[in-house]
Amino acid sequence: MNSLYIHIPFCLRKCHYCSFSSNVSSTAIQRQYVKALSLELDSLQPTNRGRALSTLFVGGGTPTCLEPKYLLSIIDQCRDIFGFVEDAEVSVEANPGTVDGAYFEKLRRAGVNRLSIGVQTFIDSELTAIGRLHSKQQAIDAYRAAKNAGFTNINIDLMSGIPGQTVASWAESLDQVLSLSPQHLSLYQLMVEEGTHFGRLAEKGELDLPDEDEILEMDERTRVVCQREDFIQYEVSNFALEGYQCRHNINYWDNNDYLAAGAAAVSFVDGVREKRFIDVSEYVEKVLSGSSVIMETECLTLEESFRETVIVGLRMKRGVSISNLESRYGLTPGKYYGSILTAFQDSGMLELSHQYLRITEKGWPFSNSIMAELV
Repeated sequence: MNSLYIHIPFCLRKCHYCSFSSNVSSTAIQRQYVKALSLELDSLQPTNRGRALSTLFVGGGTPTCLEPKYLLSIIDQCRDIFGFVEDAEVSVEANPGTVDGAYFEKLRRAGVNRLSIGVQTFIDSELTAIGRLHSKQQAIDAYRAAKNAGFTNINIDLMSGIPGQTVASWAESLDQVLSLSPQHLSLYQLMVEEGTHFGRLAEKGELDLPDEDEILEMDERTRVVCQREDFIQYEVSNFALEGYQCRHNINYWDNNDYLAAGAAAVSFVDGVREKRFIDVSEYVEKVLSGSSVIMETECLTLEESFRETVIVGLRMKRGVSISNLESRYGLTPGKYYGSILTAFQDSGMLELSHQYLRITEKGWPFSNSIMAELV
């Protein structure tokens, strides 16, 4: 598989929980950014070794903050430089309030075949609490516009554990999203990050969030409702109808190589992870001056890469492939982790077969602790 991630670091407004690289910007800055991004994409052609893309993911920020002509030019350039395999997955993130039916139709004609719509909640008071600009109705309208434009592979993001949320309001959001009949759901729990608005409130003791028992009830509601509607949980936070799992993200969780372009974007090729400059102006200046856009480089040792592959692979319900670990590293979990792994097996938290190492249903609530022990 050959994958490319492109980062569009622009939003109408930064949400209270957001720690991603995103900025409010003018059209002039966006135009300069797209010019620089185009030059970086050209420079990636030798790195790609002539292989067509299996997946392209344009994320942010909010890619649909860009004028359609800019976003379409990026997708067209990827097709011209790399090409797409016949069944390539081409995904774009979109936020309600930044896109309409005409925009969706242009994306569809450009070859985009998967959308990820950032709704977060269908409760208007909760949308306000987390700093979102759209309303419940705008979210519903955006989904229907995408469907009317011909999209048949649509993900919707929802977030649990946010201020003012209750088990009942989470259930209401779940019922609403399932009534729309999307093919994929990304159901994340709020993470309070340093440097965000919520992070600052938490430091002052002013962030009121659902308690642990309420979160567990929300998780159980999610499990029951998704099972009822035939959604398969294939990763910690991701659920899909059969055949609609996100191939781009699975490539991440298998810890395979992926290309990247854009401010703050991270690539991983041949065991080397490279992060681009975060600041948009600095990124643009570096590209236009012919300087390197890489601000950090990490070269993993064989054992570091092995452990990382185990950890990210355990995020998936099927677990991490034993044969893949052996072929890539010449190592197996049993021999490498020894008594640590045995203890988790004996407690029923991990299951090791000839094919996969995976977290069991019993171990799933403690997945973060398990991964921390194995890292």
